[in-house]
Amino acid sequence: MVGDDSPQGILLSGEENVAVRIKLEREARGWSTTNLSDRLNEAGFEMNPSAVWRIENRKRRINLDEAIGFAEVFGVELRNLVGPPQLAAKARAMELIDAVVDAFRQTQRSNAAYTKARDAFDAYLAEHPDIREEAEVMVSNAIAEASVSHLMQTYGPPPGEHDAGHGSAEA
Repeated sequence: MVGDDSPQGILLSGEENVAVRIKLEREARGWSTTNLSDRLNEAGFEMNPSAVWRIENRKRRINLDEAIGFAEVFGVELRNLVGPPQLAAKARAMELIDAVVDAFRQTQRSNAAYTKARDAFDAYLAEHPDIREEAEVMVSNAIAEASVSHLMQTYGPPPGEHDAGHGSAEA
């Protein structure tokens, strides 16, 4: 167990994270354990102030339904409630972490889709070698165009390229 004097900055187990986070969220709002208990009860999650105190002080375990109730009352995602308190208390950090993980997952799905499409294409070309060269050129050109378009949207035109059009417009 982690002492009450050092709740932040330490990677705790999920249940201890929840206990620390509940206390941090409650105190950040200026709520007493009674205020929090009342809010939980209003939201349909029965809990008395003593149970809140016992959970916060790791004298009582929290069940999943109760964790869902705390997350709902605090307006945080359940997965953030169980995360390390130092990060979870920083909403923007959690949003950015989620964005990075989501982007990585999208990249993985895209890579898998590309591999599947390329394998199907290669299998087709193996059955139709008479069109292989032309089909490969078409794919290479389309990929190059998509790459240039992406680079232009992301970084703009190469240096000096945007100046080339200005001279003819003034002439």
